[in-house]
Amino acid sequence: MTFTYALWSFVGGTVGILAIHLITTMVEFPLLIGSFGASAVLLFGANDSPLTQPRNLVGGHVLSAIVAVIIVATIGSTPFSIALAVGVSILVMNLTHSTHPPGGATALIGVQAGASLSYVFIPVLTGALILLLVALFTNNLVYHRRYPKHWF
Repeated sequence: MTFTYALWSFVGGTVGILAIHLITTMVEFPLLIGSFGASAVLLFGANDSPLTQPRNLVGGHVLSAIVAVIIVATIGSTPFSIALAVGVSILVMNLTHSTHPPGGATALIGVQAGASLSYVFIPVLTGALILLLVALFTNNLVYHRRYPKHWF
């Protein structure tokens, strides 16, 4: 890992999370969840990884959020349902070839918060798309990075 790569990872991660925060302020609706911090580490610190590609980023978060909403609606928010949501999210991401490790945190956060269907769209889908846009910009702005490797 070169210093230039590490420095650009810092820039991308900072801009990505700041972009979500700024849009949160503009729309006056919270879009920032903890799992996006982990996504930023992957998108900007390991942008070549198969786990960071757009299908994985967006699919992993959205599918995990859907799992969380279904579990909350069917069995509520308990320690068991939180654990089950993480496990089912891993299963679903694996089966759909959209594994993105922060998706597990998205499921955990959703069940812990008693999420409803809106959780899938705001903050999860919206925040993931903001990170994707920042990753597309920052990871292609310099000669030593290219993102994505593939879309699907």
